[in-house]
Amino acid sequence: MAGLRIDFGLLLEPLGFIKVLEWIFSIFAFATCGGFQGETTLLVSCKDVVNRTVTAAFAYPFRLNTVVFSAPDPKHCGGTWTDIYLVGNFSSSAQFFVTLAVLVFLYCIAALVVYIGYKHVYRQNNKFPLTVTFLWLISTFAWAKALADIKMSTGASIIPGIESCKAPGTTCRFASVTSMGTLNVSVVFGLLNMILWGGNVWFVYKDANLHNQSNGISQNPGTYSTQRGI
Repeated sequence: MAGLRIDFGLLLEPLGFIKVLEWIFSIFAFATCGGFQGETTLLVSCKDVVNRTVTAAFAYPFRLNTVVFSAPDPKHCGGTWTDIYLVGNFSSSAQFFVTLAVLVFLYCIAALVVYIGYKHVYRQNNKFPLTVTFLWLISTFAWAKALADIKMSTGASIIPGIESCKAPGTTCRFASVTSMGTLNVSVVFGLLNMILWGGNVWFVYKDANLHNQSNGISQNPGTYSTQRGI
């Protein structure tokens, strides 16, 4: 591409610095969500079994309706224990969030290269940050809602819906579920990314205005603004 003018000093300017932050924060967004693995655990007592641990392991992309609890014993509590699945499929929200984060990560790399080497070309594309800000808004709120539902579908409230736990002589108690702190953090990074890209829109707008003003001044060197006396 013609017109290469590399200037790493641009990374210290608001537009350059905010792109570095967007690149870093996008990594945290998809890493904290896409790398999650957890399990929910029950204690089951039934025929010849006392407080046996049964677990259901789940992970990204959170298709919980495909996750089954392990059986309390080889005889499945005398045949009263059937396959029990978690409830809900939250893959669309999770994958939308993670896919956006990965695409933003790749875009930021390309944008940084263009910005520090072809700033004159970068100025010609100033609508993209507004689109990304809107996508971060949608994906973050969709993922936050999905995360709230995931917590419900893996928490203590699942026991009343398990038919095998209602069999005569069978009792189930909720034991634990893996902490979802990293998933909470992913929502925070989604919001931070949205704020960063909103700031990016502002700085692109300011940069474009300053660029247009400088072009106007250079094209009309003999024109001066009229000032009123005080």
